[in-house]
Amino acid sequence: MAEQDPVPAELSYEQARDELVDVVRRLEAGGTSLEESLRLWERGEQLAQVCQHRLDGARARIDAATANAAPTREPAGEPAGEPAGEPAGEPAGAANTDAPTDQPQ
Repeated sequence: MAEQDPVPAELSYEQARDELVDVVRRLEAGGTSLEESLRLWERGEQLAQVCQHRLDGARARIDAATANAAPTREPAGEPAGEPAGEPAGEPAGAANTDAPTDQPQ
């Protein structure tokens, strides 16, 4: 890594994640000196903190956006006006459709 590496806080999530993946690969491959391994570990810790900070910020933005959403939204899976547990399109207590009817088909 060059001396001009950006300060981790200036990295985007994607940049920090990609560099962290590289650091982990290098550490897992072995073959580096103790000093180089420690330097890589420290850089990995910094990068992990940047990633966590970016993810926390994204979570806060999502929470803020959902808090500002209209409170009249229907719960997922239940169409408006249909009581829970009733099949859509059939009124409560509808006759059995398998029973014979008086009307020809």
